[in-house]
Amino acid sequence: MFYQTDVMRYLTAVIFSLIIPTTIFSQTTISGKVKDNKGKPLAGASITIKDSYDGASADSAGNFKFTSSETGEHLLTVTNIGYNSFEQKITLNGTAIVINASLKEKLDELKAVTVTAGSFAAGDNKRAATVLTSLDIATVGGGNADITAAVKTLPGAQQVGDQDGLFVRGGAGYETKQYIDGTVVNNPFFTSIPDISTRGRFSPFLFKGTVFSTGGYSALYGQALSSALILESIDLPEQSAANASISPILVGAGFQQLDKNKKSSWGVNYSYVNLVAYFNIVSQTPDYFKMPEFHNGDANFRIKTKSGGMIKYYTTFSKSKLGLRRPDIDSMAIKNAFGIDNLNWYNNLSWRENLGRGWKMNLGLSYSTNSDDLTQELQDQNNNPQKFPDQPWLAYKNFVIDARQELSQVKAVFDKKMFGISTVRFGGEYWYNVDRSKFNDTMRKISDNYQALFAETDIYLTNDLAAKIGGRFERSSIINKTNIAPRVSLAYKVGQGAQVSAAYGMFYQKPENSQLYYSTNLGYTKATHYIINYQKMTNDRIFRIEAYYKKYEDLIKTIPRNYYYFDYNNSGSGHAQGFELFWRDKKSIKNFDYWISYSYLDTKRDYLNFPGQLQPNFAANHTASLVMKRFIMDIKTGFNFTYTYATGRPYYFFQYNGTGNKYTIGDQGTTKDFHNLGFSMNYVPSVGKTNAKTFWVLVASVTNVLGYNPVYGYNYSYNGANKQPIVPPAKRFFFIGAFFSWGVDRTQDAINNNL
Repeated sequence: MFYQTDVMRYLTAVIFSLIIPTTIFSQTTISGKVKDNKGKPLAGASITIKDSYDGASADSAGNFKFTSSETGEHLLTVTNIGYNSFEQKITLNGTAIVINASLKEKLDELKAVTVTAGSFAAGDNKRAATVLTSLDIATVGGGNADITAAVKTLPGAQQVGDQDGLFVRGGAGYETKQYIDGTVVNNPFFTSIPDISTRGRFSPFLFKGTVFSTGGYSALYGQALSSALILESIDLPEQSAANASISPILVGAGFQQLDKNKKSSWGVNYSYVNLVAYFNIVSQTPDYFKMPEFHNGDANFRIKTKSGGMIKYYTTFSKSKLGLRRPDIDSMAIKNAFGIDNLNWYNNLSWRENLGRGWKMNLGLSYSTNSDDLTQELQDQNNNPQKFPDQPWLAYKNFVIDARQELSQVKAVFDKKMFGISTVRFGGEYWYNVDRSKFNDTMRKISDNYQALFAETDIYLTNDLAAKIGGRFERSSIINKTNIAPRVSLAYKVGQGAQVSAAYGMFYQKPENSQLYYSTNLGYTKATHYIINYQKMTNDRIFRIEAYYKKYEDLIKTIPRNYYYFDYNNSGSGHAQGFELFWRDKKSIKNFDYWISYSYLDTKRDYLNFPGQLQPNFAANHTASLVMKRFIMDIKTGFNFTYTYATGRPYYFFQYNGTGNKYTIGDQGTTKDFHNLGFSMNYVPSVGKTNAKTFWVLVASVTNVLGYNPVYGYNYSYNGANKQPIVPPAKRFFFIGAFFSWGVDRTQDAINNNL
């Protein structure tokens, strides 16, 4: 028995003596470093041998080291959150192994760079270069909740007060188009009055997203030579709510009903504006014989589909009229009496749907009609009609115009996810436009069938490098011309929150309908954009600088035949170049928000009746804005100031001397510099109250606080002998009113957005 025990001990000792050295010998050391694709260490990365318990984590310098008793061929894996995994086959045989792993960052929509060249975005899109929200637009000092007035405080926009439209980077007002849910708006402004600009038709609170593109915009949009203002309407409201507004010039009310299942809603709004009370207090330069009066109404419904899509319908109706008299420049003994009756109806139906397997669909359908009854009559000092058949320069001033524009559109866009977060989108659109105008007894009518196909792709090579490549094909039946417009944009992240973007594109636009009335033997006007910018965004701060060059070709020229008749052709050209700065800061001072913008513009063009390359009369070389907002909690009041400055704009008097095919310059000069200080104040009594269901705000606003006398340009008599400055109807515009909302607590919105 003892002998057997000794034998067992001996055998056990022999076995252990053979196993232990082998085990010690087979231990393999694995070490190395984990970096990202830019060479930066990845602390905390996990390194493991697949199907084993052996591994380690990288230290703060990305280094790791561990040992394994496994033998043979195995798979080493390196993982880190937000990065693609790294795998490498290794052979474990006791020989030390050194692995230097490089992990590529995963493509992530929240981290990925976005193209910002030529675009300012506003809304709740966290990936966009968010600049302005709806409440920002509503509280720009002196802006009176006009989208265009707020956009004019951004770089690239010009301060033009005597013409309608948004003038951007040397482009005329009609070279900027507005789009709602993908389809173009034919009449975004109220009907213009000679030498007086009008406000836009739409409230900023209709939209959840706004993109102001100063150039280089997406291939999904066309027929805008210089700029695009792209608006996306809101989806479902937060909850059912009623609203009302009252002021000396305005009364209005509305209601939004959200279904109990929160999958559909409908709403209606109506407002009435009459300026008679205001004009009785603030004297106007024109003599208004028909007080400005506006009826505005809108309605909407929204339905969320089963697959998470959205169907939205929006319609708005407006009716307005006004009449005013001013001295006639050709004869100071008579007056010009001008009147407008306008009727506008706009409809927009959109359908956004998830089709599955990475496919998305966006359909848009819109219809608008706009009718203008315009009258102009020469009157004596007693307001009696006067006719001058033997004096042509006066005879043409007695007229009646009955004008009507109709635009029907359909647009389809399809998106498909490709690799990672890269996307391809394509589609087409069709416009049918009819324009009728009866001038006295002469009737003119034109119609156009416009078709476009477009495609573009967003390619994300990494989170730091992205490209947008696309193009459009367009055809217009009225001019029987086609075009192909390529678009390319790039973006590269150069640091935390910082990136560089560049954009190139060709843009085409049909001649204006007023020109096509006289000749359809015209082609597209063309602009080629080159843009580069740098932008850095941190919490509540944004800085950007952008440079651009824009080349105009085939602009419409007016070619005189004699003193009274002329022709059109596409022989015009021009350029615009400059740089812009923007800085916004909501962090440095508590409850204080401000932004600064500056634009330098060098532009010349030869178009219309210009005798050669000249700086257009709507372009200033230097423009700057300072917007400041401060909300004082103790008194529940916000104070908003906006100061805008622009250097003087050129003005010209062109005349025809009876020979040749060009006009000559009879007079020219530069207006004085432009200054405007706007102010608004917002008292919000519900601030500090918990779950307030009645939200109301008292608003007071005034433009041109300092009483500056702006001159936008000059009008001339037919022979250039008389010259009159173009000035606003009054030095200042005042507004005071109260706005009520029941059912939604907007107190925190008021605090966060400096309402």
